[in-house]
Amino acid sequence: MQSVHRFVLGLARLMAILGGIVLSLLILIICISILGRALNTLFHSDLIMGIMPGLATGLIDAGIGAIPGDFELVEAGMAFCIFAFLPFCQITNGHAAVDIFTKALPRWANRLLEVLIAILFAVVLVTITVQLEQGMARKMSSGQTTLLLQFPVWWSYALSLMGAVMAAAAAVYMALIRALEFLSGRTIVPAAVGADH
Repeated sequence: MQSVHRFVLGLARLMAILGGIVLSLLILIICISILGRALNTLFHSDLIMGIMPGLATGLIDAGIGAIPGDFELVEAGMAFCIFAFLPFCQITNGHAAVDIFTKALPRWANRLLEVLIAILFAVVLVTITVQLEQGMARKMSSGQTTLLLQFPVWWSYALSLMGAVMAAAAAVYMALIRALEFLSGRTIVPAAVGADH
C-alpha cells in the first residue's frame, strides 16, 4: 500500500511542480506585459516625443508594448494551474477545513465524515473531468480559436484535462483509502496535513 501511495504522491508532486512552473511563467508574462504597456504609454507621451522623437518612434516600431494575447495566455495557463495543483492538494489533504463543530464529535464520526467528504470530492472531480473532456471534444469539432493568438481553444481544455484526470484519480484513490481506514479502524494515510481554520 505504501508503494502505491508513494507513486500517486509522486505523480501529484510532479503535477504541482508543473503547475508552479507554468504559474511562474504566467507571472513573468504579466509583469513584462505591464512594463511594456507602461513603456509604450511613456514613449507615446508628448514629453518623450518632444525630447527624443526618433528614439521613441523606433522603440514603438520595434514592438515595445504589451505582449499580444497576454490575456489569452493567462486564461489558458491559469486553468491548467488550478487543475495541476488539485491532485497534490487532494493527496495531502490540503483543502481548508473548518472543524468548529466536528471537534466535539467522537473519532468514529470524524472518520465517517472523512470518508463521506473524500467520496464527495471524488464524485465532483470525476464529474468535472468528464464534463471537461466533453467540452474539449466540442471545442475540437468546432475548430474555435482564440481571438488574438488564434490558437485552438481545445489546447487549453487538453492541458486542463491532464490535471483534472490526475485530480480525479487522486480523489478516487483517497476515497478508497479513507473507506479502508474507516472499515479497518487504522490510519493508512495521515489526514493532518490540511489547512485548518
